[in-house]
Amino acid sequence: MWTRISYFARETLVSLRRNVLMTIAGIATVAVSLALFGGILMLSKWVDHGTERIKGGVTLEIFMTVKATDQQVKAVQDRLDQDEGRAGNVKSYRHLSKADAYAEFKRIFRRNPDLVNSIRAQDLPESFRVVPKKAELTEVVKGEFRTQQGVDSVTTPGEALKGLIDVTNTVKYIFYGISLVLLASSLFLIVNTIRLATFARRREIEVMKLVGASNWFVRIPFIAEGMVQGLVGAGLAIIAVASLKHFGFDQAFNDRSSFFAEFFVTGSDATWIAFWVLVLGLVIGVIGASIGLRRFLRT
Repeated sequence: MWTRISYFARETLVSLRRNVLMTIAGIATVAVSLALFGGILMLSKWVDHGTERIKGGVTLEIFMTVKATDQQVKAVQDRLDQDEGRAGNVKSYRHLSKADAYAEFKRIFRRNPDLVNSIRAQDLPESFRVVPKKAELTEVVKGEFRTQQGVDSVTTPGEALKGLIDVTNTVKYIFYGISLVLLASSLFLIVNTIRLATFARRREIEVMKLVGASNWFVRIPFIAEGMVQGLVGAGLAIIAVASLKHFGFDQAFNDRSSFFAEFFVTGSDATWIAFWVLVLGLVIGVIGASIGLRRFLRT
């Protein structure tokens, strides 16, 4: 038993060293493709968690026109006060004056001082941030206020998130496509590496077959070689994905006052993604080796 394992391990190492450049190319391609795949899965989780939280604390925002009069603003506020009662649809609301809007504008665009300096508080509209009693009442409250005099628009979380989700989905599909192309390339490289290894040892394989070695006995070192390439590439991809979580999603978006404060990726998400990256790397290695052996070892 141990003799066979030792033989398989030795032959696998010999094959890896014999085609070192092809092996490195295969590992690198697997690593890049799986890193892209894992990164897209992490981006999906990040967006999913954020949208769930925002929808859970659903609000809508009533924007007044920039030139809305005090009477028009007061009329909207009075109606909100009436609607905030027990029989109304509004749980709570917050009035943002022009000064409040300007303070928030400066916070959001604090890294663009030229833009901040070009805008005055008078150029921004007043608004009301409204929390309905139930998320299902959002459209009802929107319908109550969007036609009121002095109101410019009423935005809901669905509208605010739709653009983000559309952009995210587009990015996901693009990177999924790139990942599939790279995965196909890595599979091709592993197939060619195994074919080169089997071709270099074709005489030895013929002798082994003549003395009674089974196809599986001959196959195992080559399949192990493909598995090593897939697993090493997957391991590098997992390191890249873990770095993305720590330095990207955890640190770059840790400003609790920003819009993305509600977006996050959990440790269990990262573990789940790492597991599937590892499984996919293993599967690519095994499939690539199996295809590479078909020409030389037909049952």
